Amino acid sequence: MVSSMLRQVGLAALITAVSMPLIAREITLEETVTIKSVNSAALAPSAQLAAFTRVNPRQPYQDDDGSPYVELFTVRGESEPVPFVTGKEQIGSVTVSPDGNNIYFLSKRGDDKHTSLYRIATTGGEAQKVLTHDVSIASYSISGDGRYIAFRAKSKADANEEKLKKKGFKAEIYEEQLEFTHVWLWDTQAEDAKPQQLTSDVQIWSAEFRPQHEQLLVRTAPTPLVDDNYMSSQYRLIDFSGAPVSDFESEGKLGDARFSPDGRYLAVIGAADYNDPSAGRLYVYDTEKDNARTEVLPDYQGHVKDIAWRRNDEVIWLGHRGTTSEVQALTMQWLESRQLLAPGIAVVVDVEAVPGQSDVLVRAHKPEHPTELFRLQNQTLIRLTDSNPWLADITMPRQESITYKARDGLELEGIVVYPTDYQSGQSYPLIMVVHGGPESHYSNGWLDRYASPAKYAAQRGYALFFPNYRGSTGRGVEFSKLGQNDYAGKEFDDLVDGKNYLVETGLADDAKIGITGGSYGGFASAWAATALTEHFDASVMSVGISDNISKFGTTDIAKEMHAVHARSYPWDKWQWYLERSPIYHAEKARTPLLILHGKEDTRVHPSQSMEMYRYLKTHDKVPVRLVLYPGEGHGNRKAAAQLDYSMRLMRWMEHFLVEGGTEAPPHELPHAEKL
Repeated sequence: MVSSMLRQVGLAALITAVSMPLIAREITLEETVTIKSVNSAALAPSAQLAAFTRVNPRQPYQDDDGSPYVELFTVRGESEPVPFVTGKEQIGSVTVSPDGNNIYFLSKRGDDKHTSLYRIATTGGEAQKVLTHDVSIASYSISGDGRYIAFRAKSKADANEEKLKKKGFKAEIYEEQLEFTHVWLWDTQAEDAKPQQLTSDVQIWSAEFRPQHEQLLVRTAPTPLVDDNYMSSQYRLIDFSGAPVSDFESEGKLGDARFSPDGRYLAVIGAADYNDPSAGRLYVYDTEKDNARTEVLPDYQGHVKDIAWRRNDEVIWLGHRGTTSEVQALTMQWLESRQLLAPGIAVVVDVEAVPGQSDVLVRAHKPEHPTELFRLQNQTLIRLTDSNPWLADITMPRQESITYKARDGLELEGIVVYPTDYQSGQSYPLIMVVHGGPESHYSNGWLDRYASPAKYAAQRGYALFFPNYRGSTGRGVEFSKLGQNDYAGKEFDDLVDGKNYLVETGLADDAKIGITGGSYGGFASAWAATALTEHFDASVMSVGISDNISKFGTTDIAKEMHAVHARSYPWDKWQWYLERSPIYHAEKARTPLLILHGKEDTRVHPSQSMEMYRYLKTHDKVPVRLVLYPGEGHGNRKAAAQLDYSMRLMRWMEHFLVEGGTEAPPHELPHAEKL
């Protein structure tokens, strides 16, 4: 009875049915930032066994500072997951061997000086080191016959470098000391064979074997710069000597690429053109026709996120459309797709398939839980993991997608999370959470992050709004380009229009409107606190832009900014760039602004936050605070810094939206009390 029920409705529904708490409880901020999730998965050739990794964040106040732990598990069929490598581990790049007997992974364990390649039998036992290198291995691929291993790594560092540093020679030459990542090939069956370096004067961003050929598919870029990774990379075939075989012509941003099982077709997620903000179109190259390229979903009004081949002539594709996701199978003969998972069931983040097997493995999340592992079978999701069983005890607020119209008539989408104790006809303080990019979007799934603790805020009486303003992805190329050459223009007017819509419906209290976001969302938060200050009552800006002129000169993605955002250079129109900068409107600011920034951010330099702070501090007409996080970059990665961020965010909103504060709250937080 239970087994039959499990197959029909899945583990999630069964857990809900048999363990509904008698008294639900509230989630804490500590729980929000330490929630576990499945962050990768690999399917064995039989499709019965899956290996997956689970992120286990460190516990604030208990663990020393550091990156989250990542553990390895397996699951067979629909049985309970089995722990394989757990504890204070950091496992990455999990793959099941072609014969299905071993699980390979990257890790730095024991006395390792660098990240090395390990394997463990699928039946269990101790993990064994397979390959170590002079420097850390960045990624790897195993040939179909299991004989060869290709991996990416840099060259060995100059032995004199450390000696010179000790003598004080530490000069850094900006952007000129970056080292290429190469591809190396190791023949595991050759006696005393050493890995051979195949490339030298080009950056390698990925390397995978072409099935049934002694060739490698590599993604190259002219330099190791992030900007060239985004805007100037290409896929290329090389042979086992490193010699080029052929190129796959493309322009603009590139996503993942996968060969069909017979090596004939190459499916690539790419851009529509050089100015497309995001790789989200699906192309297939036919190697039997001189790599002729076909866009197989030319009219798709969404963005393709992942691909996997199930047969030589069938590719599985994952699409994000609006606030939902869908999974479909496309046949090459007719270029027709059929639905495998309808939109709205879950938000799928990636797909795994193996040749000759019908089942598909997916990672997905829902409003009730973060990313978990599912088996997709007969258009039904069967849940395989439950990383946070305690969530069954948490009060879940109502969450739904909405549509509204901008002032120019454009239809927009967003997601509303209602206060836990919501009552129709009552208005509530609102926190608007603006995504970055802007080539990104919100899906109607698990929205709780350290920078958007949705359930915690909802249980404290807030409504939350996650808008997909113009320029967002998920609605096709044309929509994603609508914000280009219009910094802070209609794209941010969309935010005000969304706020006004929620006020008009009666949900939001117009006198208690907060806004927050990171990166481009931080730009929006700074703009809201200055140029649009009459619409917002509190703002929290994270790693955001305050000066579009100096931003161009201090970022690591200047090429991308020009191509897919501004479509111009600052020297083309200095005054326009200045007027589209929050600092230009600093004197207008009457919205209290909390500014948060990682000190090691290279995408948006911390000086952007320092400028915003200094302008507002000097004008002295509104509360402002700047908080810097040492060791963090473009967003906080470590649990303690994330918790500190969440606490400051919520206290800022509570102080100004609910308590009616007029001065900044104390800067101290009660961390010491938890030690």
